Amino acid sequence: MAQSSAQPLSVGNIVTTAFQLYKNRFKPYFLLALKAYFWLLVPVYGWAKFFAISALISRLAYGELVNQPETIKDGTYFVNSKMWQFLVAAILLGLIALGAYIALVIAIGIAVVFGGLVGSQLGNSALIAIAFIVAGVAFIAFIVGFLLILVRFYIYELPLAIEDNTDSTSTISRSWELTKGFVGRILLISFVAVLITLPLLVLGQIVSATLQSSLAVLIEQQSILSLPLVVIYLGLNFVLGAIQLPFTQAVKAVVYYDLRTRKEGLGLNLRDRNI
Repeated sequence: MAQSSAQPLSVGNIVTTAFQLYKNRFKPYFLLALKAYFWLLVPVYGWAKFFAISALISRLAYGELVNQPETIKDGTYFVNSKMWQFLVAAILLGLIALGAYIALVIAIGIAVVFGGLVGSQLGNSALIAIAFIVAGVAFIAFIVGFLLILVRFYIYELPLAIEDNTDSTSTISRSWELTKGFVGRILLISFVAVLITLPLLVLGQIVSATLQSSLAVLIEQQSILSLPLVVIYLGLNFVLGAIQLPFTQAVKAVVYYDLRTRKEGLGLNLRDRNI
């Protein structure tokens, strides 16, 4: 594949561009996200719809980036043709994450047990302390290692949503290929994006905790108000999720665009126009 000679977008440019897309297309993206969250109430089929609609938001954002805007109707037709593949891809990714988690836990567990046995056999308090330090380092290594693996699948659904001839397995391998060498950068982008949405997340947690406490009291009292409060609780969480999801998917779209630009020479017309 041809390599792009142009410099990639900076972390700040990626997040700023995603936010600009999010702000300018807030209403249609929000309504799509809200629809996606309500689909979660329907088992299996609704879950597939959720993943498909989430991917649709990224597809629409990507179309804006490459100056090939698409109507929601056309984009929906494309992602619906692959709806079940989005669900399968999500399940496969979950299994991969579970497998990586188990493998890392086993590896670190063996290291910790071995270090503890060595320290106890030697009977030296300093060596035992070192064993505990090794255990702490191993725990940090576990967290870092798990994150590094997950980041490789950060854009796993985008190739399926955008590229032709891509299925539920090839979209995962495509994400692994595109993110190779850029894990640290994607982690930094994700961190900055989380900082932007942090006030909304904190507010949501406060309100949710308050509603949960009130709901627990009403259920204990067998109050008729418990059902309306459940509806309010679900509705609030759906709205908060629908506010955040389009921004997350827009960030993914810009990251995907940038990675393809760097690895495949995709045109950089983004920098020369205002989204």
